[in-house]
Amino acid sequence: MTLTIRPMTRDNLETAIEWAYEEGWNPGLDDAEAFFATDPDGFLMGYLGEEPVTAISVVAYDEGFGFLGFYLCHPEHRGKGYGWATWAAGIERLGNRTIGLDGVAAQQANYEKSGFKLAHRDIRHGGISIADVPMDPRLTVIGRGIYPSIRDYDRPLFPAPRETFLKRWVQAGHATRRGMALIEDGAVTGYGVLRACRAGFKIGPLFADTDGGADVLFRGLAGTVKGQEIYLDVPEPNEAALALAERYELSPEFITARMYKPGGTSGTSGLPDLPLEKIFGITTMELG
Repeated sequence: MTLTIRPMTRDNLETAIEWAYEEGWNPGLDDAEAFFATDPDGFLMGYLGEEPVTAISVVAYDEGFGFLGFYLCHPEHRGKGYGWATWAAGIERLGNRTIGLDGVAAQQANYEKSGFKLAHRDIRHGGISIADVPMDPRLTVIGRGIYPSIRDYDRPLFPAPRETFLKRWVQAGHATRRGMALIEDGAVTGYGVLRACRAGFKIGPLFADTDGGADVLFRGLAGTVKGQEIYLDVPEPNEAALALAERYELSPEFITARMYKPGGTSGTSGLPDLPLEKIFGITTMELG
Protein backbone atom coordinates (compact mmCIF):
# COMPACT_ATOMS: atom_id res chain seq x y z
CA MET A 1 0.00 0.00 0.00
CA THR A 2 1.31 3.47 -0.90
CA LEU A 3 2.05 6.02 1.82
CA THR A 4 0.16 9.29 1.40
CA ILE A 5 1.48 12.34 3.24
CA ARG A 6 -0.75 15.33 3.90
CA PRO A 7 -1.13 18.18 6.41
CA MET A 8 -2.53 17.27 9.80
CA THR A 9 -5.81 18.55 11.10
CA ARG A 10 -5.99 19.84 14.65
CA ASP A 11 -7.36 16.44 15.73
CA ASN A 12 -4.49 14.68 13.94
CA LEU A 13 -2.05 16.68 16.05
CA GLU A 14 -3.67 15.28 19.17
CA THR A 15 -3.00 11.80 17.74
CA ALA A 16 0.68 12.69 17.22
CA ILE A 17 0.90 14.03 20.76
CA GLU A 18 -0.55 10.78 22.06
CA TRP A 19 2.12 8.86 20.12
CA ALA A 20 4.75 11.15 21.66
CA TYR A 21 3.41 10.31 25.10
CA GLU A 22 3.64 6.59 24.33
CA GLU A 23 7.30 7.15 23.36
CA GLY A 24 7.95 8.66 26.81
CA TRP A 25 8.23 12.28 25.63
CA ASN A 26 5.75 13.56 28.26
CA PRO A 27 4.02 16.33 26.25
CA GLY A 28 2.20 19.22 27.89
CA LEU A 29 -1.52 18.93 28.43
CA ASP A 30 -2.33 21.88 26.17
CA ASP A 31 0.71 22.02 23.88
CA ALA A 32 -1.38 21.45 20.75
CA GLU A 33 -3.11 24.82 21.03
CA ALA A 34 0.09 26.86 20.82
CA PHE A 35 1.83 24.47 18.45
CA PHE A 36 -0.91 24.34 15.82
CA ALA A 37 -1.56 28.09 15.86
CA THR A 38 2.11 28.80 15.13
CA ASP A 39 1.93 27.23 11.67
CA PRO A 40 -1.23 25.24 10.88
CA ASP A 41 0.35 23.85 7.70
CA GLY A 42 3.52 22.79 9.51
CA PHE A 43 2.34 19.37 10.71
CA LEU A 44 2.38 16.40 8.34
CA MET A 45 0.97 12.90 8.75
CA GLY A 46 1.55 9.81 6.64
CA TYR A 47 -1.33 7.45 5.91
CA LEU A 48 -1.80 3.94 4.59
CA GLY A 49 -5.29 4.30 3.24
CA GLU A 50 -6.96 6.20 6.07
CA GLU A 51 -4.73 4.77 8.81
CA PRO A 52 -2.25 7.29 10.25
CA VAL A 53 1.22 5.73 10.54
CA THR A 54 3.79 8.57 10.60
CA ALA A 55 4.07 12.15 11.80
CA ILE A 56 6.44 15.10 11.63
CA SER A 57 6.23 18.79 12.51
CA VAL A 58 8.06 21.27 10.28
CA VAL A 59 7.00 24.62 11.66
CA ALA A 60 8.06 27.66 9.64
CA TYR A 61 8.58 30.65 11.93
CA ASP A 62 9.50 32.98 9.08
CA GLU A 63 11.12 32.82 5.65
CA GLY A 64 14.52 32.03 7.15
CA PHE A 65 13.96 29.55 9.98
CA GLY A 66 11.92 26.47 10.79
CA PHE A 67 11.98 23.76 13.44
CA LEU A 68 11.48 20.02 13.03
CA GLY A 69 9.91 17.82 15.68
CA PHE A 70 7.34 15.07 16.31
CA TYR A 71 9.27 12.76 13.97
CA LEU A 72 7.37 9.56 14.67
CA CYS A 73 6.42 6.28 13.07
CA HIS A 74 3.86 3.98 14.66
CA PRO A 75 5.70 0.90 16.04
CA GLU A 76 3.69 -1.49 13.86
CA HIS A 77 5.01 0.16 10.68
CA ARG A 78 8.68 0.77 11.38
CA GLY A 79 11.46 -0.49 9.13
CA LYS A 80 9.44 -0.05 5.93
CA GLY A 81 10.70 3.35 4.77
CA TYR A 82 7.57 5.24 5.78
CA GLY A 83 9.41 7.36 8.35
CA TRP A 84 12.11 8.35 5.85
CA ALA A 85 9.49 9.34 3.25
CA THR A 86 7.80 11.53 5.85
CA TRP A 87 11.15 13.06 6.83
CA ALA A 88 11.89 13.91 3.21
CA ALA A 89 8.48 15.56 2.79
CA GLY A 90 9.06 17.62 5.91
CA ILE A 91 12.49 18.82 4.82
CA GLU A 92 11.07 19.72 1.41
CA ARG A 93 8.28 21.68 3.04
CA LEU A 94 10.77 23.95 4.85
CA GLY A 95 12.72 24.58 1.66
CA ASN A 96 15.87 26.67 1.95
CA ARG A 97 15.31 27.75 5.54
CA THR A 98 17.73 27.01 8.34
CA ILE A 99 16.12 24.10 10.23
CA GLY A 100 16.57 23.27 13.90
CA LEU A 101 15.80 20.05 15.78
CA ASP A 102 16.38 18.36 19.12
CA GLY A 103 17.26 14.74 18.38
CA VAL A 104 18.21 11.80 20.52
CA ALA A 105 21.96 11.38 20.61
CA ALA A 106 21.73 7.92 19.00
CA GLN A 107 20.35 9.50 15.81
CA GLN A 108 22.89 12.32 15.61
CA ALA A 109 24.94 10.62 12.88
CA ASN A 110 21.83 10.09 10.76
CA TYR A 111 20.84 13.74 11.08
CA GLU A 112 24.36 14.74 10.05
CA LYS A 113 23.89 12.76 6.84
CA SER A 114 20.94 15.05 6.09
CA GLY A 115 23.10 18.16 6.55
CA PHE A 116 22.46 18.93 10.22
CA LYS A 117 25.29 20.23 12.41
CA LEU A 118 25.59 19.89 16.19
CA ALA A 119 25.21 23.18 18.08
CA HIS A 120 25.13 21.83 21.65
CA ARG A 121 23.50 19.19 23.80
CA ASP A 122 20.41 19.70 25.97
CA ILE A 123 20.08 17.71 29.18
CA ARG A 124 16.68 17.05 30.68
CA HIS A 125 16.75 17.30 34.47
CA GLY A 126 13.89 16.08 36.60
CA GLY A 127 12.90 15.61 40.22
CA ILE A 128 10.54 16.70 42.96
CA SER A 129 10.24 20.45 43.42
CA ILE A 130 11.78 21.55 46.70
CA ALA A 131 11.57 25.27 45.92
CA ASP A 132 9.63 27.89 47.83
CA VAL A 133 8.14 30.88 46.03
CA PRO A 134 10.37 33.86 46.88
CA MET A 135 8.96 37.09 48.27
CA ASP A 136 10.64 39.18 45.61
CA PRO A 137 9.00 42.36 44.31
CA ARG A 138 10.65 41.91 40.91
CA LEU A 139 8.53 38.83 40.17
CA THR A 140 5.28 39.36 38.30
CA VAL A 141 2.76 37.11 36.58
CA ILE A 142 2.83 37.67 32.82
CA GLY A 143 -0.27 39.49 31.64
CA ARG A 144 -1.31 41.36 28.52
CA GLY A 145 0.22 44.60 29.75
CA ILE A 146 3.77 43.30 29.67
CA TYR A 147 3.43 40.85 26.78
CA PRO A 148 5.06 43.26 24.25
CA SER A 149 8.09 43.49 26.54
CA ILE A 150 8.23 39.69 26.81
CA ARG A 151 8.08 39.41 23.01
CA ASP A 152 10.93 41.88 22.63
CA TYR A 153 13.00 40.21 25.34
CA ASP A 154 12.53 36.82 23.69
CA ARG A 155 13.65 37.92 20.24
CA PRO A 156 17.47 37.67 20.69
CA LEU A 157 17.08 34.34 22.49
CA PHE A 158 15.45 32.43 19.61
CA PRO A 159 16.53 32.14 15.97
CA ALA A 160 13.36 33.81 14.60
CA PRO A 161 10.40 35.95 15.68
CA ARG A 162 7.71 33.79 17.25
CA GLU A 163 4.95 36.16 18.31
CA THR A 164 2.05 33.88 17.37
CA PHE A 165 3.53 31.08 19.46
CA LEU A 166 4.43 33.27 22.44
CA LYS A 167 1.00 34.85 22.73
CA ARG A 168 -0.44 31.45 23.51
CA TRP A 169 2.54 30.02 25.38
CA VAL A 170 2.70 32.72 28.06
CA GLN A 171 -1.00 33.59 28.24
CA ALA A 172 -2.22 34.69 31.64
CA GLY A 173 -4.98 32.84 33.40
CA HIS A 174 -4.57 29.59 31.47
CA ALA A 175 -5.56 26.63 33.62
CA THR A 176 -2.52 24.48 32.79
CA ARG A 177 0.30 27.03 32.55
CA ARG A 178 1.80 29.96 34.42
CA GLY A 179 4.19 32.58 33.06
CA MET A 180 6.30 34.82 35.26
CA ALA A 181 8.65 37.69 34.44
CA LEU A 182 11.40 39.47 36.34
CA ILE A 183 11.03 43.26 36.14
CA GLU A 184 13.88 45.54 37.21
CA ASP A 185 13.74 49.32 36.79
CA GLY A 186 10.78 48.92 34.47
CA ALA A 187 12.52 46.48 32.13
CA VAL A 188 12.13 42.72 31.66
CA THR A 189 15.32 40.94 32.70
CA GLY A 190 14.00 37.40 32.42
CA TYR A 191 10.92 35.25 32.09
CA GLY A 192 9.79 31.66 32.32
CA VAL A 193 6.76 29.43 31.84
CA LEU A 194 5.58 26.43 33.86
CA ARG A 195 3.12 24.06 32.19
CA ALA A 196 1.33 20.93 33.30
CA CYS A 197 2.33 17.75 31.43
CA ARG A 198 1.08 14.18 31.31
CA ALA A 199 3.46 13.61 34.23
CA GLY A 200 4.39 16.54 36.44
CA PHE A 201 5.32 19.97 35.12
CA LYS A 202 7.91 21.37 32.71
CA ILE A 203 9.60 24.74 32.98
CA GLY A 204 10.39 26.18 29.59
CA PRO A 205 11.59 28.58 28.61
CA LEU A 206 13.69 29.83 31.49
CA PHE A 207 15.51 32.92 30.22
CA ALA A 208 17.34 35.47 32.37
CA ASP A 209 20.10 38.07 32.16
CA THR A 210 21.84 36.76 35.27
CA ASP A 211 22.30 33.58 37.29
CA GLY A 212 20.56 35.20 40.25
CA GLY A 213 17.61 36.25 38.14
CA ALA A 214 17.22 32.74 36.78
CA ASP A 215 17.24 31.40 40.34
CA VAL A 216 14.45 33.76 41.40
CA LEU A 217 12.35 32.89 38.35
CA PHE A 218 12.91 29.17 38.84
CA ARG A 219 11.75 29.36 42.46
CA GLY A 220 8.79 31.51 41.47
CA LEU A 221 7.62 28.84 39.06
CA ALA A 222 8.73 25.61 40.74
CA GLY A 223 7.53 26.85 44.12
CA THR A 224 3.93 26.90 42.91
CA VAL A 225 4.07 23.10 42.48
CA LYS A 226 6.31 22.24 45.43
CA GLY A 227 6.30 18.52 46.16
CA GLN A 228 5.42 17.58 42.58
CA GLU A 229 7.56 16.42 39.64
CA ILE A 230 9.24 19.13 37.57
CA TYR A 231 11.48 19.03 34.49
CA LEU A 232 13.94 21.49 33.00
CA ASP A 233 15.77 21.05 29.66
CA VAL A 234 19.16 22.68 30.19
CA PRO A 235 21.63 23.66 27.42
CA GLU A 236 24.84 21.89 28.43
CA PRO A 237 27.16 24.85 27.70
CA ASN A 238 25.38 26.96 30.36
CA GLU A 239 27.25 25.86 33.47
CA ALA A 240 25.22 28.16 35.72
CA ALA A 241 22.04 26.46 34.49
CA LEU A 242 23.47 23.03 35.26
CA ALA A 243 24.39 24.29 38.72
CA LEU A 244 20.84 25.62 39.22
CA ALA A 245 19.37 22.22 38.40
CA GLU A 246 21.76 20.53 40.81
CA ARG A 247 21.07 23.10 43.53
CA TYR A 248 17.38 22.19 43.48
CA GLU A 249 18.09 18.45 43.36
CA LEU A 250 17.08 17.81 39.77
CA SER A 251 18.89 14.86 38.22
CA PRO A 252 19.91 14.32 34.57
CA GLU A 253 17.47 12.00 32.81
CA PHE A 254 18.39 12.02 29.12
CA ILE A 255 20.28 14.01 26.51
CA THR A 256 19.27 15.41 23.14
CA ALA A 257 21.35 17.04 20.42
CA ARG A 258 20.34 20.55 19.33
CA MET A 259 21.25 20.57 15.65
CA TYR A 260 20.74 22.93 12.73
CA LYS A 261 20.68 22.41 8.98
CA PRO A 262 22.04 25.63 7.46
CA GLY A 263 19.82 27.52 5.07
CA GLY A 264 20.71 29.79 2.22
CA THR A 265 21.08 32.95 4.32
CA SER A 266 22.48 31.51 7.55
CA GLY A 267 26.00 32.96 7.37
CA THR A 268 29.39 31.32 7.53
CA SER A 269 28.89 28.92 10.42
CA GLY A 270 25.37 27.90 9.52
CA LEU A 271 24.40 27.87 13.22
CA PRO A 272 22.26 30.50 14.94
CA ASP A 273 24.38 32.53 17.37
CA LEU A 274 22.27 32.51 20.54
CA PRO A 275 23.40 33.85 23.95
CA LEU A 276 23.30 30.49 25.75
CA GLU A 277 24.47 32.13 28.98
CA LYS A 278 20.94 33.59 29.22
CA ILE A 279 19.15 30.35 28.29
CA PHE A 280 18.70 28.32 31.46
CA GLY A 281 15.97 26.14 29.99
CA ILE A 282 14.86 25.73 26.38
CA THR A 283 11.21 26.28 25.52
CA THR A 284 10.27 22.91 24.07
CA MET A 285 11.98 20.07 22.23
CA GLU A 286 9.17 19.95 19.67
CA LEU A 287 9.16 23.59 18.46
CA GLY A 288 12.52 24.83 19.73
